[in-house]
Amino acid sequence: MRWGFGRNHYKVAPGLYALNNPTADSPVLVSANYKLSFDVLRRSVATLDAWLLVIDSKGINVWCAAGKGTFGTDEIIHRVKATSLEQIVLHKELIVPQLGAPGIAAHEVKKGCGFKVIYGPVKAKDITAFLSSGQKATPEMRRITFTTFERFILTPVEITVLWKKILWAMLVLFIIGGIGPGIFSLSAAWSRGLGAIAVGLAGVLAGAVLTPVLLPWLPGRAFAIKGAVVGAAIALLGLILCAGQPGFGHSLAALLALTAISSFVAMNFTGSSTYTSPTGVETEMRQAIPFQLAALLVAATAFIWAAF
Repeated sequence: MRWGFGRNHYKVAPGLYALNNPTADSPVLVSANYKLSFDVLRRSVATLDAWLLVIDSKGINVWCAAGKGTFGTDEIIHRVKATSLEQIVLHKELIVPQLGAPGIAAHEVKKGCGFKVIYGPVKAKDITAFLSSGQKATPEMRRITFTTFERFILTPVEITVLWKKILWAMLVLFIIGGIGPGIFSLSAAWSRGLGAIAVGLAGVLAGAVLTPVLLPWLPGRAFAIKGAVVGAAIALLGLILCAGQPGFGHSLAALLALTAISSFVAMNFTGSSTYTSPTGVETEMRQAIPFQLAALLVAATAFIWAAF
């Protein structure tokens, strides 16, 4: 599941869940209905007697759902009323994950259902300590890290979401590789086609793995630029090692295609980071995609031209 397979349908029913033996004074912890988020919360507070109020975030995790508008004020108010929470607990407090804050207007929740929103720590594992200290969070509880390892373990998802497109692209490259003076040659498809597939896969790995791992050290703020830098560097290194053997047409095609693919794939990692806002993502895509398509068009032309 952490690799992204079936994640769009991995969810639990929204509602109010009892953890252990909660009473009317037990805390109410709010979470998304993405099952991984729900399981992490349940596991992290396994020794507590608490109520878990699971809202319908459409199967999306808290952080992403807050940005998309599915983990927010209206759904919390709706779920509090739908579960008749005011008849189950005596207090009027909801412990909400801090990462859900972008989607929540606390004063509107108070106005809509009478419950006060209290932002808990970033990570579920700190909730027990947060509650034990009188709902006070330390600076470390308010801070999210994004280390090299934390970025690296996210990279398989970037590849699995693209695997169908990758298979289709490999088939197209194999066929184009066979185009030449004899219209189509199977031997050329194996040699040139496989070479083009290798360049394409290198572009995917450059954008989906190397760019996230090297993220803080790459120039520019836009992920498209960061991915292009890594892709171009990998292409130039490969051409240097080949010492000009592929020829001008193939070399130009490899340089442009690898750079464009890496740039495009790297943009997908934006959603895993805090580097860019939703509007920033849209702006970056509008600006970068025309250049990426132009580079791929020139690369395809140079690749076919090189066969004649």
